[in-house]
Amino acid sequence: MTGRRISAPRVPSGKVLLQAPPELQAADGTSILSSMLPMLGSVGSIVMVVMMSNSGGNGARGMLVGGMFLLSSVGFVVVNGWRQRSQRQAGTLVARREYLAYLADLRKNVRTAASQQRRAGNWRYPAPSALPYLAEDRGRAWERSAVDQDFLTVRIGTCDQALCLELEPPELPPLAQLDPVAASAAHRFMLTHETQHDLPLPVALRSFARIEITGGLEETRALARAMVLHAVTMHDPDDLYLVVAAGDSALPEWEWVKWLPHVQSRQSSDRIGATRMVGSDLGALLALLPAEVRDRPRFGRDEAASILPHILVVIDGARVPMGNSLFDRGGGQGMTMLELPATWRELDNPNALRLALETPAGGPPSAQLIAMDMAPRRFAPDAVSVVEAEATARRLLPLRPRVEAAGTTSTASSRQEELVDLLGLPDVRDIDYDVAWAHRGERDRLRVPIGQTTTGAPLVLDIKEAAQRGMGPHGLIIGATGSGKSEVLRTLVLALAMTHSPEQLNFVLVDFKGGATFAGMAEMPHVSAIITNLGQELALVDRMQDALHGEMVRRQEVLRAAGNFSSVSDYEKARRAGRTDLAPLPALLIVADEFSELLSAKPEFADTFVEIGRLGRSLQVHLLMSSQRLEEGKLRGLDSHLSYRIGLRVFSASESRAVLGVPDAVQLPSMPGVGFLKSNTDELTQFRAAYVSGAPPRRVAGTAARSNTAISATVEVFTAAPVVEAAAPISPEPAAGDGAAGDGAGGAGAA
Repeated sequence: MTGRRISAPRVPSGKVLLQAPPELQAADGTSILSSMLPMLGSVGSIVMVVMMSNSGGNGARGMLVGGMFLLSSVGFVVVNGWRQRSQRQAGTLVARREYLAYLADLRKNVRTAASQQRRAGNWRYPAPSALPYLAEDRGRAWERSAVDQDFLTVRIGTCDQALCLELEPPELPPLAQLDPVAASAAHRFMLTHETQHDLPLPVALRSFARIEITGGLEETRALARAMVLHAVTMHDPDDLYLVVAAGDSALPEWEWVKWLPHVQSRQSSDRIGATRMVGSDLGALLALLPAEVRDRPRFGRDEAASILPHILVVIDGARVPMGNSLFDRGGGQGMTMLELPATWRELDNPNALRLALETPAGGPPSAQLIAMDMAPRRFAPDAVSVVEAEATARRLLPLRPRVEAAGTTSTASSRQEELVDLLGLPDVRDIDYDVAWAHRGERDRLRVPIGQTTTGAPLVLDIKEAAQRGMGPHGLIIGATGSGKSEVLRTLVLALAMTHSPEQLNFVLVDFKGGATFAGMAEMPHVSAIITNLGQELALVDRMQDALHGEMVRRQEVLRAAGNFSSVSDYEKARRAGRTDLAPLPALLIVADEFSELLSAKPEFADTFVEIGRLGRSLQVHLLMSSQRLEEGKLRGLDSHLSYRIGLRVFSASESRAVLGVPDAVQLPSMPGVGFLKSNTDELTQFRAAYVSGAPPRRVAGTAARSNTAISATVEVFTAAPVVEAAAPISPEPAAGDGAAGDGAGGAGAA
């Protein structure tokens, strides 16, 4: 696997039961009646007063007094009714506000869950436009393995999908009189959030023997390219083989797949390497597959999941041979045919899936997913142009050394590349540092190759923090005498110095075995100090602890004064965004060789190292410690901060286990610079570090000119079709005035 599997964002799950909206408060008839009883009693009093007044000859006064009694009684009833109605309205408003506030809080949680669901979907099934960047980044290319749940699933487009949280409507009593405002808000909440729009739609290749894409020719090819590109970007060539069978007129549309390692045959080769499994004769292409593939039984969904490599066969206008078990209605296990038929009929194959594309007049393309045991589903299909597909394929090619056919041997793993070749730089004598020190993006910052794996692929060490997809800010190297520990340190320091400007990175180099490890590096502009245990420099050791602590404090003060930045990364982003008042704040890498000797002489340094381990992540102060053996008692809490580890050859299994967790480092060859890299995962990667301590290689052209030996080269055209006949050799003239073997004396270390 080339990419380290990085965990996708977590998707929340579960049920959310909405609370019932509040009910309206019914009017209390008994209270109204009780308030009218005094008025009925007052009527009798009014009649009595009027009668007595009439009998006494003062009828007008009696009528006036009775009217006042009646008016006061009616006012009492009216005021009491208004008060009760106001209380009911106030209670309804309070309940409504509480319910709307409840929905507002719930809406925040649901939106957060929906955002996480969308992020996870886009992470697992990235849009086609993101695939070239994933291939260029190399961090996630070919990350899926057979143990992953999304293994052999590809994205086909986007569609509406249910929210990851199941929203359940509230349980309401019969004939409930709900507050209309609250009930309407609950209904709108359910309609708005229960469905999420434009989420990635995946299809499991191993669940279908045949996938048909029907519709217009251009649209079907664009979707087929998107599916193929997603499959080859996320899956290793050892787990997924690609075969393209296209008609003569359609072959130019698939010429771009020649760059993919997945299309290279393991059984046959031509003059330029492994034969590309691309052509018009599907029967001939089968001969390029391993024999066990051709003998596979009929397709079965349960069995197909465990059969590797999976074979993805794209059929675009090629003739399908009759009578072959791999292409009959059942298909073969561990094989999926992605077909672009010119004509089609009703789908009646239970092992087939149809993606029916439609192009409405004046509207975007739409499609329908159809299978016998699935309900039809509409989605917006993906589309990739030939240019985008080739750009991604070209980026994937360097990730895997040339695939050799059976019976041949590859020299990729035995050839040791020069460090400048791994870095993509010219001869060390010709490096233009204005170009080499150009600003590196966040992905490439503090990320350099330091050697090669056993397959010949570059071994990349990324010392950024894990949140920035690095291996961690602090690390450890352990190796016995003669294991090449010093060479690994020199290689790493030189690789970083040749690719990062002094404004991006500085070094503090500590060598407690006489200064031999970093000899000759003091003049590099990146180096702030080289501290050794030699007599004339021993005074610097006493000052180093105060200097490192002071640097940590200074960086915190700079971040606070610049605007309370939480990290140096945020500070640098603001500086690059136009904050001209901010000075560069380069990362600081402290490399301590033979730190065990340092801690023996100065035990108090352990506290400083622990402080760096604890605070260095946000301050971009990185620590790399090296020693012949790991003495955990001297680390005093620092061990938990050392995220990546390099184990070179050691003499005992216990020393290997202390560093790597396994005894494998004992079995490493005695060749210097060979070791294991263990990062955040439990995976060990064996590598051999590049050699930088010697003189640079002799210039080829200058050597040929002095020896009058002609160098011939054969230029072949790289095509998807097999290359059988050799092209005419080309004998270039030696470059005039090219440097001699000793030109620019000094090795890569002089860079």
